[in-house]
Amino acid sequence: MSDLSGKTAIVTGSSRGIGAEVAKNLAADGAAVVVNYRQKAPRANKIVAGITEAGGQAVAVGADLTEEAGAQALVDAALENFGSLDVLVLNASGGMESGLGEDYALRLNRDAQVNMLRTAAAVMPAGSRVVFVTSHQAHFIDKVQTLDAYEPVARSKRAGELALREEIPALEAKGISLVVISGDMIEGTVTATLLDRAQPGAIEERRKAAGKLLSVEEFGVHVAAMVSADVPTGHTEYAGGAGHFLD
Repeated sequence: MSDLSGKTAIVTGSSRGIGAEVAKNLAADGAAVVVNYRQKAPRANKIVAGITEAGGQAVAVGADLTEEAGAQALVDAALENFGSLDVLVLNASGGMESGLGEDYALRLNRDAQVNMLRTAAAVMPAGSRVVFVTSHQAHFIDKVQTLDAYEPVARSKRAGELALREEIPALEAKGISLVVISGDMIEGTVTATLLDRAQPGAIEERRKAAGKLLSVEEFGVHVAAMVSADVPTGHTEYAGGAGHFLD
């Protein structure tokens, strides 16, 4: 555990799943946390309640990151409620949902990530850190084929990662570091559920190939650890290893 007392973190997409676990872990380490949700306020409020009952600080903020005002709403909430912004965890992602437009994956996984980063970096002090959460299937999409149903999401997330890496020189000038954490398919996530629905048996196949898939709770610990990990800007962390992706 790291001491994040006096620090404030925004965790995008944190009303459930990996984001919620990251928010809880950062709060346990002393950070005040902005818990972001798009539609499900009760879920986000439940995460905040759990954090505050455990002695931590958190606030739930509804914001759609694909809308221009979404990122600013999160940054304003961090400053108004806690007085600073020191950590940004870019966890929100999607693209397998229906009815949100053909370009939704790219708008969320690339464009919204860059907008969120730039909006946050404008107020983050030197020594701050940004953590981008991705998957092996996206990070290695140009080298390793992935499931057909996931490929559009994977390519949009890879585009997002590359766009964020282009921001590193500007971040370095401000003293802000950016690191990437990548994981295999994670047990119990919405993505895994949708993939298994689209391609029955897909997750079991990944489980056999990997030997073990991390749980949401396990991956959440890995992501939270990258907030204070002693690694250089631009570093990529492979949570749970990357197996044949690195071969």
